[in-house]
Amino acid sequence: MKTILPLLTVTLTLTLAQQASAAPLMPCCANKSTESSMQPATFARFVPEREDDFAWENDKVAFRTYGPALRNKGVNSGIDCWLKRVDYPIINKWYKQAQEGMSYHEDHGEGLDNYHVGSSAGCGGTGIWLNGKRKHLDTFTAHKLIESTAERTVFELTYEREIEGVTYGEVKTFTIELGKRLFKVDSVFTQDGEPASKLPICIGVATHDSKGEAFSDQDKGWIAVWEAFGGSELGTAARIAPERINSIKIVDGKAKDDGHIFIITTTDENGKLSYEAGYGWKKAEEIRNKQDWIDYLNQ
Repeated sequence: MKTILPLLTVTLTLTLAQQASAAPLMPCCANKSTESSMQPATFARFVPEREDDFAWENDKVAFRTYGPALRNKGVNSGIDCWLKRVDYPIINKWYKQAQEGMSYHEDHGEGLDNYHVGSSAGCGGTGIWLNGKRKHLDTFTAHKLIESTAERTVFELTYEREIEGVTYGEVKTFTIELGKRLFKVDSVFTQDGEPASKLPICIGVATHDSKGEAFSDQDKGWIAVWEAFGGSELGTAARIAPERINSIKIVDGKAKDDGHIFIITTTDENGKLSYEAGYGWKKAEEIRNKQDWIDYLNQ
C-alpha cells in the first residue's frame, strides 16, 4: 500500500492537471467567437444566395437593395429597411436562417423585414426627375466593398438604364457608421457616359400608398414619413444640405407604390450629389414617436 498510494496519487494528479489544462481550450475559443459576433459593428456584403441582394447595417439600423438577378422583376433602386431591435449584426444570421426555413419576415426576437418596397424608392432611393415623375435606374449592375471596420463600412453600387434614348448612370458610394440611424450616399450621375451637370434628381421616401403621414422641414433639409407599422410605428427619412433643395413634393398613392414624399434637387456641375437616409422603429425603443423622429432629424 505504501508504494501503490503515491503512484495512484501521482496518476490522479496528472490526470486532473491534464484535464484542467486541456478542457478550457475549446469553450474559451468558442466564447471569444460568440462574443465577437455579438458585439456592435457595421457590416455590408453582396448576397448572391438571395438573388443578388446587397445588405448593410450598424448597431441601430439595417438595409438592403436589389441586384442583377431581380432586374426587370418588379423592384428597382429602392431601399428596403430591415427593422432590427438588437445592437449586434443580424444580416448573415437572418439570411442563413431564411435558407433553413426561418423567415425574416417574422420577428423571432431581433426584428424583421416587413417594410414593403416594390417599385417605390423605399427609404431614400433616387431617380431621375423627368416630366414630373421619378424615373428609376433599375437594380444595381455592379458592387464593390471599399472599407469595412467595426466603426465604419463603405461600399459602392453602380446603376445604369436607358430612358428615352439617353443612357443614365449613377455610382453611389454608401457610408454607414456605428451609432447613426442615417447612412450617407455620395452619388455621381452620368448621361451617355459624361458627367450629368445640373441633372434634376429626386430622393424619395415611400408613404405606402399614402397610408403614412408625410412631412418635412425644408430649412433643415429633410423629408420624413411616420406611419403605423405592423403593430408598432416607424419613421423614415432622407436629408440633404438645405441649399440643395429645389422643392419638396408629395405624390399621392393613387396606384400601388406611387405614394412618396420627394426632395427635388439637381446635381452639381460634376454630376455629384450627397444625401442621407434612414429610419427609427418604435419597437427598438429609442425613437418612440413622431416628435422623437423630428428631434433626431434636427440634430
